[in-house]
Amino acid sequence: MCALAGVSRAAYYRAWACSDPLREETALRDVVQRLALANRHYGYRRIGALLRREGWCVNHKRLVRIMREDNLLCLARPLFRPTTTDARHSWRVWPNLARHLMPMATNQLWAADITYVRLAEVFIYLAVILDAYSRKVIGWAMADHLRASLALDALGMALASREVIAGGLVHHSDRGIQGGFKWLSQRRDGGWCDGGSATFGMGAAG
Repeated sequence: MCALAGVSRAAYYRAWACSDPLREETALRDVVQRLALANRHYGYRRIGALLRREGWCVNHKRLVRIMREDNLLCLARPLFRPTTTDARHSWRVWPNLARHLMPMATNQLWAADITYVRLAEVFIYLAVILDAYSRKVIGWAMADHLRASLALDALGMALASREVIAGGLVHHSDRGIQGGFKWLSQRRDGGWCDGGSATFGMGAAG
């Protein structure tokens, strides 16, 4: 086959080493993402069992690494307790201002969220800000990480493209599995929201 293609064996295997393992890793990450999101309380052992049912043979250390890198480690089931406010963290939880808000014009309510996009050899994360009235995407950013700068870049694009009346805009996001990450995306410093042009709100984790 190498002779027909006019390449040496060494060149063929160099090309294979640069491409095929990455494709296999991306395919595995896609399956792990699907299984972990469908079974949020499953640890790596039970996810590994589901992978074996689908024909994947994965070392448990590799599986733990993938789940940790993609923030998919299981959510522990809490013991039964009376409902109380859990304030054992340093992040501010903003009130959900969008619950009963019906926007009547643009730039009254912006909704923000983050998802991932699978490419041929890697995953990237996409942060989007949507105007709830026009249903138009007004800000977005892509990166290979889930740091706060991803959401801040999307928010910066939205603020740069729209004229916002002071006090007339609510920026809403859920708390997400990233915890404080979504809070950082709603900070008011950095000169973007001087003068109180935007009010920030949060929904429940989702």
